[in-house]
Amino acid sequence: MGNAAGFPLLSLITWLPLLGGVIIMCVRGDDATVAANARWTALWTSLIVFALSLVLWTRFDPAEPGFQFIESITWLPEFRVGYRMGVDGISVLFVLLSTVLTPICILASWEAVQTRVREYMLAFLILETMMVGMFCAIDFVVFYMFFEGVLIPMFLIIGVWGGARRVYAALKFFLFTLTGSVLMLLALLAMWFRAGTTDLTVLLNTPFPPAMQNWLFLAFLASFAVKVPMWPVHTWLPDAHVEAPTAGSVILAGVLLKMGAYGFLRFSVPMLPHASMVFAPLMFALSVVAVIYTSAVAFAQEDMKKLIAYSSVAHMGVVTIGIFTFNPQGISGALFQMLAHGVVSAALFLCVGVVYDRMHTREIARYGGLVHRMPAYAVVFMLFTMANIGLPGTANFVGEILVLIGSFRVSFWLSLLGGTGMILGAVYALSLYRRVIFGRLTRDDLRAMLDLSPREIAVFAPLVLLTLWMGVYPGSFTRFWDASVGAMVEHHQAALAAPTHLAGLTP
Repeated sequence: MGNAAGFPLLSLITWLPLLGGVIIMCVRGDDATVAANARWTALWTSLIVFALSLVLWTRFDPAEPGFQFIESITWLPEFRVGYRMGVDGISVLFVLLSTVLTPICILASWEAVQTRVREYMLAFLILETMMVGMFCAIDFVVFYMFFEGVLIPMFLIIGVWGGARRVYAALKFFLFTLTGSVLMLLALLAMWFRAGTTDLTVLLNTPFPPAMQNWLFLAFLASFAVKVPMWPVHTWLPDAHVEAPTAGSVILAGVLLKMGAYGFLRFSVPMLPHASMVFAPLMFALSVVAVIYTSAVAFAQEDMKKLIAYSSVAHMGVVTIGIFTFNPQGISGALFQMLAHGVVSAALFLCVGVVYDRMHTREIARYGGLVHRMPAYAVVFMLFTMANIGLPGTANFVGEILVLIGSFRVSFWLSLLGGTGMILGAVYALSLYRRVIFGRLTRDDLRAMLDLSPREIAVFAPLVLLTLWMGVYPGSFTRFWDASVGAMVEHHQAALAAPTHLAGLTP
């Protein structure tokens, strides 16, 4: 399918935020004028980008399993590297997730960020370009540039506007993610030498020898496992979340954690089917440890953000279980869980941000009895806590049930151990909610707290709507990727059925 309405829609969605960034940088005046201009420019730019992504959403044909809205410009012809953009059922909703969360983040930072506002808004617009570009890229080199480009604005957002230990957290985040990605670059070069091109549509149909696949898989694993993050390379995440400003945590949980799982779905599983089968037991083992261990660690936390950060690791463990079941239910469940976690986890960090803006502490013990002063906040927080547990009728339930069905087809024990995360999740999430919201109002500073402001209600409204919509009518989301997932599973099974002595021959 070609470009919609005769213009390159994906490039427009990808690069428009940078235009907003240029406008922000051009304005001169006193600090108050520059800050106000930066906020409004960033908000309007992100809303226009969101409107364009809705056009993408409505024009997308879910029955077509391949890439749509393809744009291709020759960039380095002698190396067969090109600027290639396109979306399929697996990536289209993640473009939408990125464009939904960016204006929400900008609104959430409206009053919270008072220093270097212009630079802050610019960092967010650059981050949006990198995130959307990564989900749209169908050339390996372009993908890698966006994939790594995300690091820079996120590093600055944590390192400049973060908490007391922000520099330590930002450096840890940067070094962890960069180290793994160097190995991915080597894998990229190996695949380019083998296939002679970096076009994903060609690479997806290029058989690699089984021995080479194993090494490529491990190189990808080094990069994607850190981004997911999988146990035991998850330790950067709690530090990054605790020190990042609220909006930084929202994007980190909402979109950046999905990049690793998206990488597995886009590269590891379809391109390296033999290696994926060989390493599936390892992936299951790491994922089950993540689900059980990080849920237990979450229960022990005294900092709200740390608790939610560890719960994110557990939820992403469910995602990686789903991806490596290699059946439609498991992969579909993983995709649904990624989207649901992107909405619910982002909303939970915003819930923490609301009380942090008023009290400037995230220590759970400092709160209690907020239901008496903030009834609207208590309702919103309850909805997202229940969604995080996987209550039927909310977003996470659908994803977790599909993954459990998919994993049950692989192994009963895998399904049982993966499912314990739902029970453990209820323990730590309800414990947090009870300690913060219920009980008696004993402290004077808590008695003075105000309920949600109109701006905060505007921030939460779309997330509440999405959480319920995904829970009540999941088919409106799964239909986007059903064809793509079906094609991926068929391709995977066909590759495994092919004789291995032919696996090294180019078609």
